[in-house]
Amino acid sequence: MQTVPNHQVDNLQIEDDRTGLSVECLKRAFLDNLFYVQGKFPKIATKNDYYMALAYTVRDRLLQRWINTAVIYTERASRTVSYLSAEFLMGPHLGNNLVNLGIYDQVKQAVSELGLDLEDLLEQEEEPGLGNGGLGRLAACYLDSMATLEIPSLGYGIRYEFGIFDQDIRDGWQVEITDKWLHCGNPWEIARPEWEVYVRLGGHTEAYTDEHGRYRVRWIPFQVIKGVPHDTPILGYKTNTANTLRLWTAEAPESFDFAAFNSGDYLGAVQEKMVSENLSKVLYPNDDSSQGKRLRLAQQIFFVSCSLQDMIRIVFRQNVPLEKFHEKFVVQLNDTHPAIAVAELMRLLIDEHDMGWDQAWQITRRSLAFTNHTLLPEAVERWPISLFRELLPRHLEIIYEINYHFLEEVKAKFPGDSDRLRRMSLIDESGEKYVRMAHLACVGSHSINGVAALHTKLLQQDVLRDFYQMYPEKFNNKTNGVTPRRFIVLSNPRLTNLISSKIGDNWIKHLEDLKHLEAFVDDPEFCSQWRSIKSAIKQDLVAYIAQQNGITVNPDSIFDIQAKRFHEYKRQHLNALHIITLYNRIKANPDIDITPRTFIFGGKAAPGYYMAKLIIKLLNSIGDVVNNDPDVRDRLKVVFLKDYSVKFAQRVYPAADLSEQISMAGKEASGTGNMKFALNGALTIGTLDGANVEIREEVGEDNFFIFGLTAPEVYALKARGYRPLDYYHSNRELKAVIDRIASGHFSHGDTKLFKPLLDSLLYRDEYLLFADYQAYIDCQDRVSQVYRDRDRWTRMSILNAARMGKFSSDRSIRDYCQDIWNIKPVPIELGECIQAKENMQPISI
Repeated sequence: MQTVPNHQVDNLQIEDDRTGLSVECLKRAFLDNLFYVQGKFPKIATKNDYYMALAYTVRDRLLQRWINTAVIYTERASRTVSYLSAEFLMGPHLGNNLVNLGIYDQVKQAVSELGLDLEDLLEQEEEPGLGNGGLGRLAACYLDSMATLEIPSLGYGIRYEFGIFDQDIRDGWQVEITDKWLHCGNPWEIARPEWEVYVRLGGHTEAYTDEHGRYRVRWIPFQVIKGVPHDTPILGYKTNTANTLRLWTAEAPESFDFAAFNSGDYLGAVQEKMVSENLSKVLYPNDDSSQGKRLRLAQQIFFVSCSLQDMIRIVFRQNVPLEKFHEKFVVQLNDTHPAIAVAELMRLLIDEHDMGWDQAWQITRRSLAFTNHTLLPEAVERWPISLFRELLPRHLEIIYEINYHFLEEVKAKFPGDSDRLRRMSLIDESGEKYVRMAHLACVGSHSINGVAALHTKLLQQDVLRDFYQMYPEKFNNKTNGVTPRRFIVLSNPRLTNLISSKIGDNWIKHLEDLKHLEAFVDDPEFCSQWRSIKSAIKQDLVAYIAQQNGITVNPDSIFDIQAKRFHEYKRQHLNALHIITLYNRIKANPDIDITPRTFIFGGKAAPGYYMAKLIIKLLNSIGDVVNNDPDVRDRLKVVFLKDYSVKFAQRVYPAADLSEQISMAGKEASGTGNMKFALNGALTIGTLDGANVEIREEVGEDNFFIFGLTAPEVYALKARGYRPLDYYHSNRELKAVIDRIASGHFSHGDTKLFKPLLDSLLYRDEYLLFADYQAYIDCQDRVSQVYRDRDRWTRMSILNAARMGKFSSDRSIRDYCQDIWNIKPVPIELGECIQAKENMQPISI
């Protein structure tokens, strides 16, 4: 066998099986990975073996870019965004990486020539359910955009062994099933045990004086947890940049106690392992109990401390002085879950690296930036002082010290205002004492942003009003966005091809170019093609519904879709009232002329949220009646598609005619589902809430179905004293709807099943369904009328998609870079093979 001397490597012009992109090279690499990585040959390989072999084949092509990116960032000590998030709802990796590498068609051909179907292999991938909804999906979109825009970044979070639960529907009720997303392995990640770190919990602190006579504090922990990073490459769209998602797994420093085992204490031998691993076991443990609260707070300090320690390691590795930490890293806190970073960074700088308080505080404030994602009081985190003292005694001391200095600032700016001091304190002392995490994040960050124009305005006027008056310069808005790569290029290739055939494909990286579609809005041929594509996608969903639910739906009906997390403020039950209104009209006049509709729902309710689960039961119960009533004659269908996920979204969003964004005004921070639907040409029916306000401004009032009270009107109505019973007694159709539910018509005569939900509406109606009911029904009647004019509907659909340029996550990230992060792109060039180059260098450790 002839070998090639090392000095000739540079002159080779062959296609490497690990990096080549031709069909033949991809086929060779696929079979090679099937044999050498999976240990299988085609006759005995399973579908999962084929998926894994293909995933490793694609990952090989990512590694070249990933390592090149890491080399450049290290050599230049590039300023880097650290995105700290308790959730990363990434979605399946394979299809997205094929799109971003630009090899989707080549891979499809390669596997086809090997007798396989790419769609089957894509379906085989287990989705990593490391998020609950919009927060985690936004984080994923932002990682995609940062890589596409060549922004150096690290995403930091937890590698939950079990993610968001799998959802089943049994007798109309949600049933939670363990999400074992790792049971067949994860080909996309690489463990980095050499970069493990240690996190302390519990114990007590001791004050002492160091050799220089300075006051110091030593933390003596009760428990130490080891954090092990697992890295996943995040490739940009048609760039050479591959950034890193680094997720932490919790382990015990010593996972097995031989002494305990030898003495017969077999459970005790692995006790520390079990206790430690609980920290990264489950996404969002139920925190109704004290044990649940302790675990959630422990999870937060775990991933935050691991991440900050890792950043400090990188600072030293790149020979950056620790005093310039804030110049090397900007740390974005994705909501309040990572807010403990304020105290932890201070602790690391002061206790571990001997820095003075004032210098450490300047570095902390200049490093951290805070994104608020909620207007719901119950979602603004606070932790009991007793829990903090037990779990994080040193952090509590630091928070008290921060609070002392902060309240002195408040006194100086607002002298004599004791009530303001009480409201703004980091410690809530109104009853049982709590640490207010949003307050901590506001004080310890140099930037505070909301995620939609209305949301930011309401933060300034209400939720964080005192902080806005204290630090107006910190506040700014960054309206959310979504990545077009996953939510149209990957999930809607037919529409992608039509758009690109007319305006080129530059819009995929510059979504504002979609506005050029407006030139074709009066082109009959283009409109016909647009309609045909939507019809074909709807036919695909019809087949899926028949397979999954055994329900036959009319593809020519309005596909009216509400897909999102179940919560009373999102008002899925208002949608239910509309369905029953139409049903009542049919029952009163079976021959009524009504525009056919298919109501499609998807979403999960938190396991402990009974009312949200009851709404899911109501929707399924309505479907059982409506779908089988001969008077309806298939003019109405109600479908609940179980197990909402990113895969679900990619299948359902492109098929929507109407997008339901009907939260009570003033409660939805932004929403990103509204953007994904509109980007795929769905029309929106919605309130002036969250990003709906800006979407309506962009697409035009004539192309958006608006209804309901505005946020100021909501506040005013509640201030006057809202009486839902007045609406019930004065509105004939509303009363008939509520009475039909109360009669047991949708519950086999059981009048008690839905009584908790009806009582909530009749006597409290916190989210003003009754107040908005008539406006909603009237607006839905307009939807039905417009849908009958197919040319008008098509025109509105095209304009919705064409005017969505603002809502790209690329635009969001550019705004963050310019206004908060002060960071510029770092292009990555793929020169000579980095492996060959590095192999010829002397090894130094």
